[in-house]
Amino acid sequence: TRLPQPVIAKAHGIATAAGCQLVATCDLAVAADDTRFATPGVNIGLFCSTPMVALSRAVGRKAAMEMLLTGDMIDAERAVEIGLINRAVPADRLDATVETLARQIASKSTAIVKIGKEAFYRQAELGLQDAYDFASEVMTRNMLAKDAEEGIDAFLAKRPPVWVDR
Repeated sequence: TRLPQPVIAKAHGIATAAGCQLVATCDLAVAADDTRFATPGVNIGLFCSTPMVALSRAVGRKAAMEMLLTGDMIDAERAVEIGLINRAVPADRLDATVETLARQIASKSTAIVKIGKEAFYRQAELGLQDAYDFASEVMTRNMLAKDAEEGIDAFLAKRPPVWVDR
């Protein structure tokens, strides 16, 4: 979450403990539909306390607690349902799906993506009113960016934007 660029997890196989933590930490996550996830430390007397931090911020409290307290594996379909991953795709489409997603994001203004990513995580730490106040400040800063001007001009001219990343 500290990197200015979006980070996409690509998971295939089994992601347990720190592997599950890594997936939960990424901004976006795509997994093969046969991938499984778990925080199984409780099964051997070692509660997954560090994976818990990322997991509890990526999924709802009840889902996180169930994973942490049972140590059970969940499949990719369930991981999508609880928000651990964004998409589950056939294994033979995993690389292409992640590549397409990365290219789609990379086609946007890096300056604006950076502003948005930083704002997303910062506002999540604030109370509701403070989050709205902060978001208003971010919107003003965003509107003053050269790429915001270019994006609006391109939209009105019905042409693709040419980002200057400022």
